[in-house]
Amino acid sequence: MAKILYGLSGQGSGHSSRAKEVIDHLQKQGHDLTIVSYKQGYENLSRFFEVKKIAGLILDYKNNRVQILPTIYRNALKLPKIKKSLKELNSLVKEKKFDLVITDFEPLTCLMANIHLLPLISIDNQHELTKTKVEYPLKYEKDATLTKAVTRLTVFKADAYLVTSFIQAKPDNKKTFVFPPILRKKIIQAKNKTKEKDHILVYVTSASHNLEKQLKGLDQKFICYGFGKKGKEKNLEFKEPSAIGFLQDLLNCQGVLANAGFTLISEALYLGKPYLAWPVRAQFEQIFNAYNLDKLGYGLYAKEIDKETLKKFIKNIPKYKRKLKKYKKQDNQKLFEKIDELIEKYSSKK
Repeated sequence: MAKILYGLSGQGSGHSSRAKEVIDHLQKQGHDLTIVSYKQGYENLSRFFEVKKIAGLILDYKNNRVQILPTIYRNALKLPKIKKSLKELNSLVKEKKFDLVITDFEPLTCLMANIHLLPLISIDNQHELTKTKVEYPLKYEKDATLTKAVTRLTVFKADAYLVTSFIQAKPDNKKTFVFPPILRKKIIQAKNKTKEKDHILVYVTSASHNLEKQLKGLDQKFICYGFGKKGKEKNLEFKEPSAIGFLQDLLNCQGVLANAGFTLISEALYLGKPYLAWPVRAQFEQIFNAYNLDKLGYGLYAKEIDKETLKKFIKNIPKYKRKLKKYKKQDNQKLFEKIDELIEKYSSKK
């Protein structure tokens, strides 16, 4: 049994979604975990595990765009709380005498591993950009360079990088190992239970009046999440956040229209659902996901959503589905085996 400090980024539900699967596995193996997170990571995981709340950095969104100045301002206000969290984590590490640290793109636990010379395992998709051989158009180089710099600053000097990827990227160093996306058990179990209904599932990080307007101009049913309201308006049905309801709508949809977050794309591809990816502007990670999705023929990358783009996506849904039949569907077992191997390796050295 190993004593593990497990930290995960708290913004968005993707980190907590995959962390839950990893934590479930580690607890079944008998390991003693101390979990730390903030915001949605804390809220989502504290329903299942004991989680210590820490301060964390966040991005500010409006109209499908990262707001640079508000992001800087809000995070500057958090500095005293972050300093307090670092002090508390430092005391916790001294008290618990952890064997190793696992981080899902959470910087404070990374710092603790480096300060206390503890083995560090990184599990995320973000390091696909910095630790594997990937390609993207030259026009994105400026955004890519900034994103890579942030990624390197967030988690650094890990003993192993477990990178998840739906494009099967190749590692560029001996410390990096690439695996298929980590999937929720409910998604894996539902693989053969999908039903084809008449709706397209819409999910956005921030509400967009213009998107509503474009959707209402089509003869197509849309079930919409993330708009901050509920009820039916013409061909749109708005729903409030619901893990169970969202999963059912995902299983039964013809396709997905959403921002280009890694986790939702991964689940949609596994279920064979074509994807219209509308990346959050000024967030290269999402642009990269959308670019590769389009390149592989699993859906469409849209910089803006207008009627022509929507019509093109709907028209080509049968073509995307044929491509998706070739998508290699894998569960989490290989990644779990690698984690077990690394924990055995590093905990036995103490």
